[in-house]
Amino acid sequence: MNLETRKLFYEDQYVRAFTTEVLKQDKDEQGRNYVTLAETAFYPTGGGQPHDIGTLNGVIVYDVEEVDKEIRHFVKSPIEVGAECDGEIEWSRRFDHMQQHAGQHILSAVFEDNFGYQTISFHLGKELCTIDLHVDKLTEDEIHTVEQLANDIIAKNLPIEAKWVSNEDLANYRLRKKLSVSENIRLVIIENVDYNGCGGTHPSSTGQVAMIKILGFEKQKGHIRLQFVCGNRVLKQLDEKHQVIQSLTTKLNAPQQQLAEAANRVLQHTKSLEKTVEDLRTELIEYKAEKYMLNAEALNNKKVIKAIIKNGTISELQQMARTIQAMADNTIMLFINEQEDKLQMVLAKTDDIENDMNQLIKQLLPLINGKGGGNKALAQGGGEKIMTATELMGQVVALVCH
Repeated sequence: MNLETRKLFYEDQYVRAFTTEVLKQDKDEQGRNYVTLAETAFYPTGGGQPHDIGTLNGVIVYDVEEVDKEIRHFVKSPIEVGAECDGEIEWSRRFDHMQQHAGQHILSAVFEDNFGYQTISFHLGKELCTIDLHVDKLTEDEIHTVEQLANDIIAKNLPIEAKWVSNEDLANYRLRKKLSVSENIRLVIIENVDYNGCGGTHPSSTGQVAMIKILGFEKQKGHIRLQFVCGNRVLKQLDEKHQVIQSLTTKLNAPQQQLAEAANRVLQHTKSLEKTVEDLRTELIEYKAEKYMLNAEALNNKKVIKAIIKNGTISELQQMARTIQAMADNTIMLFINEQEDKLQMVLAKTDDIENDMNQLIKQLLPLINGKGGGNKALAQGGGEKIMTATELMGQVVALVCH
């Protein structure tokens, strides 16, 4: 029979350390050691809020779950049943969760009260928090308005109250959504701002949330997902962005106010260089194509270009083949790309030749356990390097001249 643990985190969310008795020591289905306690300040995962971590008698508590009304503290090593146990939660993590959770209540309330956008889900992540809003689109003006109003509520330092109520009492409160439970009902109340059923932990006033910053949003199927941070996470985001900006001001040789303009100049210059490189690459391919055409061999009344390239790319060989197709006649192109552990082929022909390159490569690929395909005029593929490139070229030529 499970003995229900006294939940200190509901009596006082600021309890960081406590002394209790170990009631049970066991392992779960995954073989993880856990203990249950007479009372605990460790919050178990639930209600959108992650679990606390900390120590019990110096033993690390790395996970906390409530299973069948039993709060399981997963520990690195067993703790004796009946032993007096000193518990301590990692306060920085808990307070961060309290800030993010309360910030979500405020943000969701402002969105609904001012624009009618309901929150359909909330995720408290390790770095960022998200809410999903039941709306198809969102504007920057709406975001700016909501962020300002939410921070005004924080600045007012309004009390945040958590209380247990009966099902009959609910008529006295302006709840945002229908509750999923009819007993053990816990409401989190920010007077004239939010009345919501919630099992999480929150600070005692909005002022302790410190600040809310909306970082962005993205469209999902049927809703908008909004990213935000609260409290100390805002400072962390600011510090990270400040370091990036400082680095960019040095690299772009421009003050913060002119970074966008400087970045645009670099992008335009890069595009210009990329076009120049592409033009030069095309010229080089045309030059090589002319050289290959001059050195083509005459086989069976056809001109055959054979080339083994080391550490090239399929795309380069395809471009070479298409260039020659446009410039030559009565020509077959046989290109093999030799890499450290594989062989690749590009086979092509001009329109005035009957050979089918797709059929040809299908005959060759089994020789190297390869895959590929194409059409009658151009085909490509690759496989294992179980023969030399020269040996493979011999097989290609033999089939072409057959």
